[in-house]
Amino acid sequence: MENEQFIDYVKIFARSGNGGGGSAHLARFARNPKGGPDGGDGGKGGSVIARGNRNLWTLLHLRYTKHVFAENGEHGQKNQCFGKNGADAIIEVPLGTVIKMADTDEVIGEVLDDGQELVIMKGGRGGLGNVHFKSATMQTPRFAQPGEPGCEGWITLELKVLADVGLVGFPNAGKSTLISKLSNAKPKIANYPFTTLTPNLGMVAYRDFQSFVIADIPGIIEGASEGKGIGLRFLRHIERNSVLLYMLPVISEEGVRSAEEIQHEYKILQNELNQYNPELLDKNFLVALTKCDAASQEELDKIKKQLPKDMPFIDISSVTNYHLTELKDMLWRLLED
Repeated sequence: MENEQFIDYVKIFARSGNGGGGSAHLARFARNPKGGPDGGDGGKGGSVIARGNRNLWTLLHLRYTKHVFAENGEHGQKNQCFGKNGADAIIEVPLGTVIKMADTDEVIGEVLDDGQELVIMKGGRGGLGNVHFKSATMQTPRFAQPGEPGCEGWITLELKVLADVGLVGFPNAGKSTLISKLSNAKPKIANYPFTTLTPNLGMVAYRDFQSFVIADIPGIIEGASEGKGIGLRFLRHIERNSVLLYMLPVISEEGVRSAEEIQHEYKILQNELNQYNPELLDKNFLVALTKCDAASQEELDKIKKQLPKDMPFIDISSVTNYHLTELKDMLWRLLED
């Protein structure tokens, strides 16, 4: 995975700018050698800000960015001239990015909209000049307020893919083949587990020029919620999906599977999602019985009769395009829900 183009996690050391100190200058003129205090305020330090960019879909551009520093504010000057504010450090991120403090895992916020700005670290305030401290009892204050220091620390950026429909299934369940048929995505397809090592997004064209986004999430295995396989790395992407499509093949290397085997696999997938985040089971879902072209109609009818009635399903074949239009209709109705 050294050359992968999909990066969904980066760690960066960030620092906001220090505020500039106020000036303690005293005015001196030829005709008025004791003009009094005229020190200006210091400038505000720059903040570290994350900004949503809908044209980005990965954190690849930040892969080798280890430090992000905002500018310090300038000190105040004489004649009540304010110091210049420090420039903000802007981090462009794809929509669906979660920013956390690395040491405490505290969530700073999430960027979900294009152009949305999230202040990660606020810049220090500028100090007040001595002109603010002049009073009836103190005509010539010879001091000013120092600038406020900025903040620094390690932050993590985690991308959770924003998609309408997420494909959930064991490796080699036919997810990549389906997304290649429904959308313009071109994932790697092969007849062995873990062909997909990164999420794939595809735009599915629907009726009346409408569309929805479908995400092919890398395969989950039993124990993924405990760190087994590669599923744990991508389980967080499922949190952003509005509808889950469980992909359950009707055939294995041993031959046509029984309804009990299919139902058992379905329960394993649900258990892994529940262990990771119980709220995932509250999402609308649909079960797709895949690779139906490899089974006879009699075998398919037997399987469908024995599946539980509380499991909404549709039998499909991505190879022969069987029931793919009906699948899109069912997914669209769930999205409309």
